[in-house]
Amino acid sequence: MDEATQELVREWLRRAERDLRSARALAAQADPLLDTAIYHCQQAAEKSLKGWLQAHDIPFAKTHDLVELVKLASDKDRSFDALEKAAEILTPYATAFRYPGGTFEPLPTNEEFDEALRQAERVCAFVLERLPKEVRP
Repeated sequence: MDEATQELVREWLRRAERDLRSARALAAQADPLLDTAIYHCQQAAEKSLKGWLQAHDIPFAKTHDLVELVKLASDKDRSFDALEKAAEILTPYATAFRYPGGTFEPLPTNEEFDEALRQAERVCAFVLERLPKEVRP
């Protein structure tokens, strides 16, 4: 992997980490913003998967569909099959609470957010374990 690709992968992973930090911070407020926090959970998983795909020179479409991204990764490394359930859980949060009349009403519960955060952290850790140390942020 050349240096330019390494830097791009690091940037995907840095942004994923910032999304996780944002999710935690938004959920920890006195009046938690769980709708925004849960969106950042989905974004963290998406960006970490895109970083892994970038590292392996696997083209991907502009998408928020984590199921699709996991399938692309799994085509190269079958261990990514283990993320299928996490992808199914997190994918809807890319848009569910962002617009009026969204799929999910009312706003997410603490339990929904906690599960989304667990799944996002799992995806990010899984991806990091499968990348060389030189591209980790």
